[in-house]
Amino acid sequence: MNIEEVKKEIDSLIAEIEKHNYNYYVLDSPSIDDYEYDMLMQRLKLLESEYPQLAGENSPTQRVGGMALNTFAKVSHDVQMGSLQDVFSISEVLEFDKRVRQSIVPKYVVEPKIDGLSVSLEYRNGEFVRGSTRGDGFIGEDVTANLRTIRSIPLKLKKPVPFIEVRGEVYMPKSSFAELVERQQRLGEALPKNPRNAAAGSLRQKDSKITAQRKLDIFVFNIQKVEGIELVSHKQSLDFLRELGFKVIPDYRIFDDIKKAVERIKQIGDSRLSFPFDIDGAVIKVDDFSQREELGYTSKVPKWAVAFKYPPEEKQTILNKIEVNVGRTGALTPVAIFEPVILAGTTVSRAVLHNYDYIKERDLRIGDTIVVRKAGDIIPEVVKSVFHAENSQEFIFPTSCPVCGTKAVRDNDEAAIKCPNIDCPAQLLRNIEHFASRNAMNIEGLGPAIVEQLVNSDLVKTVADLYDLQKSDLLRLERFAEKSAVNLLNSIDQSKNNTADRLVFALGIKGIGQRAAKLLCEHFGSVRAIMNADINEILNIENFGEILAENVFTALREEHRIKLIDRLEAHGVNMIYHQEEKTDKLQGMTVVVTGKLSTLSREEAKALIEKNGGKASGSVSKKTSLVLAGDDAGSKLTKAQALGIKIISEEEFLSIIKNGKE
Repeated sequence: MNIEEVKKEIDSLIAEIEKHNYNYYVLDSPSIDDYEYDMLMQRLKLLESEYPQLAGENSPTQRVGGMALNTFAKVSHDVQMGSLQDVFSISEVLEFDKRVRQSIVPKYVVEPKIDGLSVSLEYRNGEFVRGSTRGDGFIGEDVTANLRTIRSIPLKLKKPVPFIEVRGEVYMPKSSFAELVERQQRLGEALPKNPRNAAAGSLRQKDSKITAQRKLDIFVFNIQKVEGIELVSHKQSLDFLRELGFKVIPDYRIFDDIKKAVERIKQIGDSRLSFPFDIDGAVIKVDDFSQREELGYTSKVPKWAVAFKYPPEEKQTILNKIEVNVGRTGALTPVAIFEPVILAGTTVSRAVLHNYDYIKERDLRIGDTIVVRKAGDIIPEVVKSVFHAENSQEFIFPTSCPVCGTKAVRDNDEAAIKCPNIDCPAQLLRNIEHFASRNAMNIEGLGPAIVEQLVNSDLVKTVADLYDLQKSDLLRLERFAEKSAVNLLNSIDQSKNNTADRLVFALGIKGIGQRAAKLLCEHFGSVRAIMNADINEILNIENFGEILAENVFTALREEHRIKLIDRLEAHGVNMIYHQEEKTDKLQGMTVVVTGKLSTLSREEAKALIEKNGGKASGSVSKKTSLVLAGDDAGSKLTKAQALGIKIISEEEFLSIIKNGKE
């Protein structure tokens, strides 16, 4: 292909991918399956890697994040990103209406108030050029790279506009927040307080790849500045934003009767728990822009709008006791146990208190009447102590580990108090669970209950002991029969053949997830080579910062971990990272998979195509070499037949993989 043909295909791929992004992330109505979408992205990445001069900043491939930044540049807002006056009662809303009607006869737009953080998005000639935080309303920070990772933000507008600046609210959906909390708990890291704080922290990550992993979203709710078009009302502007392809604030409604507007505010409040995102209020605004000009501003806020803030659902209960749990990293985490209360539709009786400082700041004592709520309607938290009972007892944080009795120490870099004993049974339980988990060594049948049995019976004191287990050991345990014992031992034995990156992830090094483990193995080639590397060598790996490199360097020089790796190697656990060998059996061929295959999943078929030098594509075109058609093949098969493209069965495909091209 010549450069013009490549550019034409890239432009076509970008347009198709952005259409699917809009359908999925804005309309919540996917029009293509994940595999087909992945194939489109793969083709685009390939072309951009071969022709880097054609890879633009607003390509969909940039949504995964790019180079890490050291600082965020300052941005001056041409139009102030102001705030609204908060009101907390219906009577205050009625007072607002009374003031407005002294000057005009209004129509109001009522919309939910998303609990996130405000950002500005700027577009020139329809292209996204800059995004920034609100800051103090006058000066914010340039977070363009991080905003590009939010898939509901259009990188190119559906209609060309000379210039437009819009304001939106970035938020973390409740489902993404729950995933983040689960991941942080699993890694023994500090938990985010609520979705808003989590979103704010995610948007200000210096590594945009981390931002991309957090699955943020946005609702756009205002036009700050626009050239080339005249708009006369707020509702008209929201409709226009929707036409441009923005994900607009949901379910905005217009009223000319304040009583109906108030009724709508109450309806939003009553249904707030059903939303997949956090809201902390409802906004009521005068719709007509000329009327807004007439009403004007105070020194701080506009006179034409107010934000009604819903009170958080809080309940009082009695704090019965505080337990201290020991996590996988050794952190001693206090947990409040209180009389059960119903919050956000579920009964709760426990809440993490994070650390000793958290307890001291709130002066929490056993027997206190406390206030509890759910952060983001998900995570229970203790807000404060209302009053101390006469016989309330101050909580004394243990000076030693409640599980093994080792003297606890305070982490200099964190607020956490930790058990330094690497052989502590509590840490051992969680370390083994992590080691055996699906994304680590994938030892089937080794769930928490079995792990606890093995540890309590002194059969396993480190993960290396798993490889010493005999059938007779397991048969002595409850609920173990011959078959289950053999199955578990087989699964343990099979885990020795895992790729080395799984082992690196299974070792539980702070901050090293699956992707980082694979990058380490790809760079160094073996676990031993990683152990012998110095910090500067680790820092040469893309996206490895000083903290992550220090974590790896330090962890792999700890005596207990060196002994563990020695034992694992002696048991025959694979330490070498083998790059997958490729063949040229499909070299130069573009293959499309359609329909249901009998022996392969689509992912497996795609992997075989790429392993054998071919390109897996999600769409049929004149450039398609082969179409692998299974049962119930649809429009792709029809199109391939019309274009005269060779169609093969799964049996023929596997024959090619085995014997090569005809």
